[in-house]
Amino acid sequence: MFGKRVTLFKLLGFQVRIDLSWLILVVLITWSLAHGYFPFQYKNLPEAIYWWMGAAGTVGLFVSIIFHELCHSLVARRFGLPMRGITLFVFGGVAEMDEEPPSAKAEFLMAVAGPISSVLLGGIFYAMYLFTYKTGWPILVFAVLNYLAILNWLLASFNLLPAYPLDGGRVLRSALWEWKKNIRWATRIASQIGAGFGIALIVFGVLNIVSGVLIGGIWWFLIGMFLRNAAQTSYQQILVRKSLEGEKVRDFMKPEPVTAPSSISIEKLVEDYIYKYHYKMFPVVENDRLIGCITTRQVKDLPREQWASSTIMELVSPCSEENTIGPEEDAMKSLSIMNRSGNSRLMVIDKGKLVGIITLKDIMGFLSIKVDLGEDETR
Repeated sequence: MFGKRVTLFKLLGFQVRIDLSWLILVVLITWSLAHGYFPFQYKNLPEAIYWWMGAAGTVGLFVSIIFHELCHSLVARRFGLPMRGITLFVFGGVAEMDEEPPSAKAEFLMAVAGPISSVLLGGIFYAMYLFTYKTGWPILVFAVLNYLAILNWLLASFNLLPAYPLDGGRVLRSALWEWKKNIRWATRIASQIGAGFGIALIVFGVLNIVSGVLIGGIWWFLIGMFLRNAAQTSYQQILVRKSLEGEKVRDFMKPEPVTAPSSISIEKLVEDYIYKYHYKMFPVVENDRLIGCITTRQVKDLPREQWASSTIMELVSPCSEENTIGPEEDAMKSLSIMNRSGNSRLMVIDKGKLVGIITLKDIMGFLSIKVDLGEDETR
């Protein structure tokens, strides 16, 4: 879903990140507020004031989305779900989970936490607006507070649409899940409805564009595309999780993997290992002791003229949670690590010793076979 991300800070134990696409939203919102919303609502103010109001409104949006996603994350943590953090991107924000909720009840409570928090935050902003308006604060202050109150209520309302994976769609999924006791079936139905909402927004966007509302039309079109794709992807993810349920890393790993000694040059690594075996990652050993790994990405970043004079030891990445996993871990966890780190190969470590390699290719091959066999959805 995301491209390049930057970690901003940690809040109550959760990493808060921004995808670089968020900068697009910052520019669009600030410009729209400074040239559209505030001049229309509050006329004849200096242009500089409108820009200050636009910037303040955008900061308020930033805070509102983080608060919304933080409440999702806190409830998820209450149910023992590991959270990767909160990421802001061009279409808003998302609390990233590595696992599905343990029950329909957990799904429901996690889903409603966001809209409830937005309604409450909107109420706080509205109370602040009334106070500052009645006590004669500058228009810049109470105008922005009024906007943020309305914004949070709209945020809650939009998220309550029964369009999975929006919060309302998750509420719908929790109800279907509780009814049939089948998360895969519930996700399929909720995803189909979510995709339908996405298509409706795409059509609405096209109609707006045709009628001359260009910016608004493009925006609704893109939101519809995102919602449709997110709904379809969410169902694919649940299929993957159910297919890998009960599978262990040891079932997929290749024992006795090819290793590279730390003392050889990068040039020799390329000629004798990468070109020979066509792997993108090699475990690195020193005196039969695993010290880390090296990837083709690291080699690519080193100027070619330095390949002959540089050794693997100078580039090796130490063993970490981003490139290793235990043989008794769930296979789904390895897929989550690969997705998070961008590594398609992980070293399998047992009691500090290298016992194998697990690859994305092998896992996807297994999933492909399961799909071809058409596993019963009622399971």
